[in-house]
Amino acid sequence: MHQPVNDSAADPAAQHPAFTQFADCLAQQRLAYHANPVPALQQRLADLDALKALVRDNEAALVAAVNADYGSRCRFETRFSEILMVLEDIARTKKQLKKWLKPQQRHIDRLLFPTSRCVVLPQPLGVVGVIVPWNFPIMLSLAPLVSIFAAGNRAMVKMSENSEHLAQLLIKLVPQYFPVEKLQIFADNAGSGPAFSAQPFDHLFFTGSAQTGRAVMASAARNLTPVTLELGGKSPAVVAADFPLEKAVDRIIWAKAFNAGQICTNVDYLFLPEGSEAQFTALALKLVAQRYPDINHNDYTAIIDDRAYNRLQQTLDDAVAKGATAVNLMPDQTPEAGLRKFPLTLLFNVSDDMLVMQREIFGPLLPVKSYRTAADVISYINSKPRPLAFYPFTHDKALQQQYLEQVMSGGVTLNHAILHVGQHDLPFGGIGQSGMGHYHGYEGFLTFSKLRPVFYQGAYNSVAMLLPPYGKLVHKLTDWLIKLKG
Repeated sequence: MHQPVNDSAADPAAQHPAFTQFADCLAQQRLAYHANPVPALQQRLADLDALKALVRDNEAALVAAVNADYGSRCRFETRFSEILMVLEDIARTKKQLKKWLKPQQRHIDRLLFPTSRCVVLPQPLGVVGVIVPWNFPIMLSLAPLVSIFAAGNRAMVKMSENSEHLAQLLIKLVPQYFPVEKLQIFADNAGSGPAFSAQPFDHLFFTGSAQTGRAVMASAARNLTPVTLELGGKSPAVVAADFPLEKAVDRIIWAKAFNAGQICTNVDYLFLPEGSEAQFTALALKLVAQRYPDINHNDYTAIIDDRAYNRLQQTLDDAVAKGATAVNLMPDQTPEAGLRKFPLTLLFNVSDDMLVMQREIFGPLLPVKSYRTAADVISYINSKPRPLAFYPFTHDKALQQQYLEQVMSGGVTLNHAILHVGQHDLPFGGIGQSGMGHYHGYEGFLTFSKLRPVFYQGAYNSVAMLLPPYGKLVHKLTDWLIKLKG
């Protein structure tokens, strides 16, 4: 098991008031783990059922809490992308879990070990820490728990400072469904993230920005705690000349407007065939007018807080000042003061010296670049850090394959955007600066399991033939085996 480093007194995180609270909870959960290190299938299914009951019994309160944290969060988006996704993940995991728990028989050399066998046993890691962002706080706090509980672990979950209402609700509700030695929720207490990530968990799961992810990984490294990092980055989309532009507009604008663009896998910039910019703009203006006739309506989600809103405005102003052309897709609408409703905006003539092309946008700004050849697109994307997602729009099978082979990303949705994230049989995760590790489905079960190799010695001990002093027989046998394997 993980033991804390001995120089905690020199670590500022250890001085945070919440550090001891986290450490005490971890000690309690670890004791419970040692008392029952490998829960039976029935216990794991019961944990998943309790998680399902938590969501089903309190759906309205959970949705209302997220809305309160946002100030205005579309109720449908919360129910569809968070409540439904968690419940579906639980249902699919329950159906597969018995199969996942079976020992895996592995090959053994029968010449050398005629009566022995090899197996791999998936066993729980112990106690997993989960650090949750604010953008999909129900899904990103509870969906990892599906994999964590399926693998037989215990969990400590720290919520975002921007999810205060939801955190307080979960702190109140969770003890009604789980003992503290199984699951405990923590609100962010005056920047308690470093104190949390400094704990010697058996695994640490983080979703958030690349900048914070670096700090989390560095903190975990002090205890050699393995990490799964679900980060972000600048995920591109590219529309090929063969793909109907009206369909592309429909799907890309849907993604960019969902949660007001505050999604780590959202389209962060778009490549359009040279000459199609005006048509794309006209179609987008018409579509947005139909879908969002009132920017102040709850169907269009608010930006999470004033700091994020001001960052988006600064990013827009910087792009325009450096030569970009901005097209407000909600030109005749006036956001109400204080609601933090930021209009969907296209940006043309963007360049790499602009903030909008240097950092993840996390909002309803969409930079658009024109291109002539697929090679130009590939070259540009590959000159940047590897993205969390990639969205090629084309019906050309050869072009699809070219993009899949020559552009590496965490995940891909072809001819749409974001949808791969909601497929529970697909592992979700980044690569490079967009993250490491996977969860969802079987890969999530593996992430939070130790695949423990076990060799069962049979009745016949073949090693007895290979003991020193090494005579001619041993060397002849070794020569024969090497020749046989060659």
